[in-house]
Amino acid sequence: MVIITKKLKIFEIVFHDPTKAFYSSGDKVAGNIVVEVSEVTKVSSMRVFGIGCAKVEYAKGKHRCREDIDYLKYEDTVYLDQQTRDSNGLVTLRPGNRYEYMFGFELPHAGQLVSSYKGKFGCVQYYVRAVMERPSQPALQCEKHFEVEEPLDVNTPDLLAPAAGTKEKKLTCMFIPDGHVYISAKINRKGFCEGEDICINAKFENTCSRIVVPKAAIMVKHTYQANGRTKVLGQKLSVVRGNHIISGMCDMWQGKTIRVPRLKPSLLGCDIIHVDYALRIYVHVPGSDKVVLELPLVIGNIPFNGFSSRTNSMSSQAESLNTPSSSFGSLRLPSQPPSYSNISRDCRIDSPLTPLLVDYDADEEEGLFMRAPELWYPPPPAYSEVDKDLNQQGPCSSGLLNHE
Repeated sequence: MVIITKKLKIFEIVFHDPTKAFYSSGDKVAGNIVVEVSEVTKVSSMRVFGIGCAKVEYAKGKHRCREDIDYLKYEDTVYLDQQTRDSNGLVTLRPGNRYEYMFGFELPHAGQLVSSYKGKFGCVQYYVRAVMERPSQPALQCEKHFEVEEPLDVNTPDLLAPAAGTKEKKLTCMFIPDGHVYISAKINRKGFCEGEDICINAKFENTCSRIVVPKAAIMVKHTYQANGRTKVLGQKLSVVRGNHIISGMCDMWQGKTIRVPRLKPSLLGCDIIHVDYALRIYVHVPGSDKVVLELPLVIGNIPFNGFSSRTNSMSSQAESLNTPSSSFGSLRLPSQPPSYSNISRDCRIDSPLTPLLVDYDADEEEGLFMRAPELWYPPPPAYSEVDKDLNQQGPCSSGLLNHE
């Protein structure tokens, strides 16, 4: 924000790295306060503030709910290079010159900040404010906002753990029992990032007399708290649907995917604003409420790297090698393959009969079949074999045998 008055041509804050999209805990916020005046101006001091706060404000009936929490409070007085003051301690700024006050401060360490957020009834914002104090005149100020994004790694053990659940609802028709609808679902982990696919394994059973439709959606819930009151807003972001399930049938989802759209990460650590995500798996039942199962999701900004699963696999292999039944001999090269001289040169493969179309007018065991063309394979190539005695120290050339 730039303030222009009769005495000031330019009064603004410029960061040293204007291309930086966001800051995180421990980063340094640095820049200059740029001033140009249109006439001689006396300045008693130039102060800079670093401010970060969460705000919630909304109307609840006749009540006005408002709550604030501070996350960053920095204040300092900055000076010009080679600054000279008069006898009253004032600095004189003259037209035609460009004055720059340099500032810089570090953001608090991890766990003390909350990521920036802007919602319908609240926000988390960070900005730098410069205040120019002048003798016998009102102080002037300008502000410059910046984004804070705290790292949220989905590779933590808690977010790599799977999530599963079941839901069952008994239905009635005119107060007469009408079967039930059952949902059982599981996802392989809770943490995801933008652009990743969530794989869903689910089972749906329908024993009621109605045709039902299974669906899945990514949901977001914004919770605002102020003056002991709570306001919640929900939104459906992405939806996938399955096939219709008629009465007495069931359906299975094996690896059905839903892609995470472009989302802000989950907002964690704020006492008055919460942003929570969930995977909602539900069944639409005509003439009745939906059967809903929700599995928790956390949207992060450090993507899944897959190292944990590979590490677990390698660990299980290492444990198997440490068992008493394991020995060095089990790690030796494979035994000698059979001689190719015992294999017939006639390598024709008779393909099985594949049914194409059943003739229902004929006997039950008859039908129309297709025979694939007979395939001829060339004889196998010669192979080389390594001597099985691994403890031999001499050259291995004598241990190579060629078989035709």
